[in-house]
Amino acid sequence: MRYELVIFDNDGVLVDSEPLSNTLLAGYLTELGHPTSYEDSLRDYMGAALHRVHDLVFERSGERLPADFDDVFHGRVFAAFERELQPVPGVVEVLEKLTSDGVPYCVASSGSHERIRVGHRTTGLDRWFGEGRVFSSEDVGRGKPAPDLFEYAARRMGVAPEKCVVVEDSPLGVQAAVAAGMDVYGFTAMTPAERLKDADGLFGDMRELVGLLG
Repeated sequence: MRYELVIFDNDGVLVDSEPLSNTLLAGYLTELGHPTSYEDSLRDYMGAALHRVHDLVFERSGERLPADFDDVFHGRVFAAFERELQPVPGVVEVLEKLTSDGVPYCVASSGSHERIRVGHRTTGLDRWFGEGRVFSSEDVGRGKPAPDLFEYAARRMGVAPEKCVVVEDSPLGVQAAVAAGMDVYGFTAMTPAERLKDADGLFGDMRELVGLLG
């Protein structure tokens, strides 16, 4: 394999959480007086840290979201995760292959550490992502499309950016990987290919990833 580190996004790449979380986010924003459809949420917030939600709502409406917005939203999301969340089909086979080949990997997500851990425990992916393999935008203060998170993950894993590849399903994540000087493959299971056009390669089934990685 030509890469020394594979960096996975979490939501939509490892765990099938995007439909759940964006449905809940759209509903909650609408409930608060900021009408948002599911499609709006995917377009504006998929792959982003929650501070982007606060920023865009304020930019568009001049109103601040409630102080407890993050806590209420996370509570709803975690409850839904525990009821319904599943791993992305094929991702376990990819992780098994990387492990058997001795290729280092990690996760770098705009979501909080708690969100990542809840999702991994629920789906059984926690066995693949122990301490030292989980990185969050909480660690760097800025979410995607800033490159900070991917740069931080590579630094912590001891691998130069040019020897890393990122697996992403959002335009913001692809932008962040490109800005970090890393190759990136776009997962098109939920995102139209044209929105991930800046990726180095595209794939629609997680089982295709091993071939792309070489």
